[in-house]
Amino acid sequence: MKFTPALGVIAVAGTLFAGNAQAVDFNGAGASFPAPVYQAWGAKYKEKSGNALNYQSIGSGGGQNQIINRTVDFGASDAPVPAEKLESNKLLQFPTVIGAVVPTFNLPGIETGKLKLTGDVLANIYLGKITKWDDAAITALNPDVKLPSQAIVPVYRSDASGTSFIFTSYLADVSADWKGNVGAATSVQWPAGAGAKGNEGVSGTVKNTVGAIGYVEYIYAAANNLVVAQLKNKAGAFIAPDVPNFVEAAAAADWANAKNFAASMINTAGATAWPIVSPTYVLLPKDPKNIEASRETMKFFAWAYTKEGAEIAEKLHYIPLPEAVVKQVEDAWKSEIKGPDGKPVL
Repeated sequence: MKFTPALGVIAVAGTLFAGNAQAVDFNGAGASFPAPVYQAWGAKYKEKSGNALNYQSIGSGGGQNQIINRTVDFGASDAPVPAEKLESNKLLQFPTVIGAVVPTFNLPGIETGKLKLTGDVLANIYLGKITKWDDAAITALNPDVKLPSQAIVPVYRSDASGTSFIFTSYLADVSADWKGNVGAATSVQWPAGAGAKGNEGVSGTVKNTVGAIGYVEYIYAAANNLVVAQLKNKAGAFIAPDVPNFVEAAAAADWANAKNFAASMINTAGATAWPIVSPTYVLLPKDPKNIEASRETMKFFAWAYTKEGAEIAEKLHYIPLPEAVVKQVEDAWKSEIKGPDGKPVL
């Protein structure tokens, strides 16, 4: 899926760095899933424009709460917000990039790509039904791997998390037991394991705990040299978590029929599609208190959608949005985000 900037975004981006009378800082908070790319984009954007993004990685639940309370200029959430909640809080939801969630584990002597898991096995680990690494269900999938009689320590997000929403949505899709007893949400009642805050916390806990297994956005696994497992996808193949396989999953998204841009990419068809892929979203007030900060937020993401921003995202293993979706987002900004005078902010 090759990124080509939409013509409308090129037009917006062309006016981004014409110069401001004074610097405009803007604030966002929420999901840790996209935090690495938002921080990388923010550094480059400040270098080019002089305007600074302050982004707090506090989890999707925190991001939703802060934007509803209007304590930041935009919120960030990996979990799409229900339509009625968007409407009652006068929020526009739009996607920024696409990423993947991967299972990471700590078993000395077993390297990345050597361990195979299925969604059902993952669900049973987090349900507390599989408690040892040499359980028959895991050894049957890995006849050539010497698995220890080591207790499994499932690690989950302790905060309200869009990464958890994505992961539990996958578990609910592949396991009727999980769907019926736990479900999918930013916060669930985890039947087993230990909590850690943020993708950063889960990464650190897994890395420092022998026998642990967790789920993180792929960039956190790559940046921390975490060991990751293969997963069996919908086509029945064991697939490694890598960008081409994320791209195949993302290409199957039905954007045309996705209300509020909430396109699902969970367990999509495709011979090499990775089964846990999702967009991440920004929540922007339709009635912004700070007009300049709202305008700067949209200009920032307009620049992020350009070739330069897309290249930064790709270096961090994220997938840029398709051209048609970028154009839809820009149209939504112009039609939905308005000042007190009723005129478009951008």
